[in-house]
Amino acid sequence: MTELAFFIGKGGVGKTTLSSAYAVRLASSSRQKVLLVSTDPAHSLADILETRIGERPKDLALGHNRRLEVWQLDSEKLFRDFLHAHRTKLVQTLEGGTLFTRDEISSLLDSALPGMAEISALLAIHEAVQSGRYSTVVVDTAPFGHTLRLFEMPEQFTKLLDVIEVAAERDQVLAAHFGGRAARQTNPFVSKWSESLISLRSAFAKARLFLVTTPERFALNESTRCIRELQKSNSELHVHDLVLNRAITKPGRCLACRRRANATQKAKALLRKSYPDAAFHIAEDPGFSILGTAQLKKLGVAVFGNKPLRLAMAKKKVTINVSHFPKMTATTWPLLRKPLTFVLGKGGVGKTTISAGLGYYARRKSDCGVEICSVDPAPSLDDIFDMQVGDQPKAVLGDKGFRASELDSVALFRQWIADIRAEVESSTSSQQAGIHVDLSYERRLFSDLLEIVPPGVDEVLAVFQIVEMVRSGGHVIIDMAPTAHALELLRMPEKVLTWSRLLLKSLASHRKLALAREAAVKIAELEVRARELSQLLASSETAVYAVMLPEPLPDRETARLLEELRKLKLVPEAVFVNRVVSAGDGATCERCRGTAAWQASVLRGLKRRSQAQAVYAIPAFDHELVGKYGLRELTSEIWQLG
Repeated sequence: MTELAFFIGKGGVGKTTLSSAYAVRLASSSRQKVLLVSTDPAHSLADILETRIGERPKDLALGHNRRLEVWQLDSEKLFRDFLHAHRTKLVQTLEGGTLFTRDEISSLLDSALPGMAEISALLAIHEAVQSGRYSTVVVDTAPFGHTLRLFEMPEQFTKLLDVIEVAAERDQVLAAHFGGRAARQTNPFVSKWSESLISLRSAFAKARLFLVTTPERFALNESTRCIRELQKSNSELHVHDLVLNRAITKPGRCLACRRRANATQKAKALLRKSYPDAAFHIAEDPGFSILGTAQLKKLGVAVFGNKPLRLAMAKKKVTINVSHFPKMTATTWPLLRKPLTFVLGKGGVGKTTISAGLGYYARRKSDCGVEICSVDPAPSLDDIFDMQVGDQPKAVLGDKGFRASELDSVALFRQWIADIRAEVESSTSSQQAGIHVDLSYERRLFSDLLEIVPPGVDEVLAVFQIVEMVRSGGHVIIDMAPTAHALELLRMPEKVLTWSRLLLKSLASHRKLALAREAAVKIAELEVRARELSQLLASSETAVYAVMLPEPLPDRETARLLEELRKLKLVPEAVFVNRVVSAGDGATCERCRGTAAWQASVLRGLKRRSQAQAVYAIPAFDHELVGKYGLRELTSEIWQLG
């Protein structure tokens, strides 16, 4: 039987590296093929393996055999293929049982459902498991927020099937309304995919979960929170294996490494206590990025085979020269000059820390109020401010002019849906059924249709709330989700405009029905808000900052992020390069020398190609920056690349 293994964790903890190492090790010793799949929209699997990966599984040579296939899932394309294969049946069924015409349904399918692309990815993974071609399917997941959505997709797809099933019951409702009878028929499309969902849920329940984390406090706290959220959506999920990455067990004389070794010991104790039944694995930090199948195999043997980590680069003497670093000049933190600021970047690079630093510095240098809001489904403001931050703005650091909130966008979305449902219920409960189909049927159908509005609308509703805050004055900083999730949100206003216009146009022909009128009012409000947000993003009132680490993978992903921002006509005010080790820091420690060497290489390349107005470097601190004193230390030192 094929084993399904998910590697899950906060962004930036090394899921791609460790899932790749696990897959390479298995494939090197297995007689059957192993499939390594990435579901992260911001793929870095090709970067880790140092090879090009296309839309279909690709054989990867491992010495004399080809027992590893790798695949970066293009979820949007998979969904388009799914829709193309089943469009005719979907349109016919929905046309026969809804308010909408064939053309309207076709347009709504195109606009409303692309956010369900993840279900196509899951079905593709499930198909690979069912094929029997592989001994193991290893899944490298996106950061927690996106992974939570991925594991909720079977439920989302069930909602689509519910709409189709309700639409298929129209003949039965008509027959009952006029005193006749219609034989209950099973819709073949619904039956087929319902069976697939049952099988998919069963595969999830049996899947092996690897939780990847690092000794840092933020990563540990977020891991614990998100595992709880995963188990809320599926109580059968539990952690089988723990991987503590970037651990230091032999620090030597280096003070920074000794502090990290102490953090490693504390993290080990906490994780063993929290997950006593899970297998425990240690991934030692070699001081440099691990790339290519040869190094990944050695890492896999060390971590999952409990062997010493033996990498050629770890034995190489590294010489650091100040001239290797680009010119950096001590400067001050940038002041916020625009009402709305977005902070973006790959998971785990320090977006929340930089957001808090920008807000803290702005409060120190001006009298303007500052509001920092996280729209990340896995927020960390609690950790940086060392206090509980909820979905309502709350003063932090003892400063009434500095407020923070972690918006519960899902709750906002559910309330929005509940409001529309209440309007529809009110408008139909007092009406009598006439020649038109019984309105209780129409009410049920429209209620189900609301469940398949574009996923991501929930996050846009959260940002709409932030826009309201902008109007009250001061500065608003939005701490965004990791790269792919953030870009999806920035594109969402235009998607919502398209979706709402189509739905309003469809409802216009049914304006004599109160349920259509009342629903149209709510959807029109959403359209107005989407237009306001779209205009704000395009105006000079919005600033964008990108955050990265001086490492190969974050560097490549940041380059792709900057290119996507360029397409959206958003030019970053600055790029913050976080956790920079100076040449002096690596003077006495081989691990730190190795880190400083490849950081210098990344910084030189970044300076050459960055289109941002400024590039700032934040020093690597050997302790957690928490609360007022931590933010004061953070904002006391910054360099600008010359």
